[in-house]
Amino acid sequence: MTYSVDLRERVVEFVNEGGAKIEAARRFSVSKGSVHNWLNRENLAPTKVKRRHRKLDWKALEKDVQERPDVKLQDRAEHFGVHKSAIWYALKQMNMTRKKTAKVSGT
Repeated sequence: MTYSVDLRERVVEFVNEGGAKIEAARRFSVSKGSVHNWLNRENLAPTKVKRRHRKLDWKALEKDVQERPDVKLQDRAEHFGVHKSAIWYALKQMNMTRKKTAKVSGT
């Protein structure tokens, strides 16, 4: 949750005027860690979190899944040089499932 700049300024002002950090956290209903972080920052504006660079190329993974749908996670992980949990996480985030919808006759 992002706190408003106004709230951040009030918390910092409270502490700079002699209030305790723990009291500021209680009074303004924020965490002690937030108070500590805001006191160490020059700019109190919220920072936009950017998506980090990943070792696994999701577009290449999606193409690989379409071309070779029956490959196991472990084999796919070895192919891309990552851990199999990275493959699992990427597939989950892309809403790609391994479940098949083909119906088998009961003969």
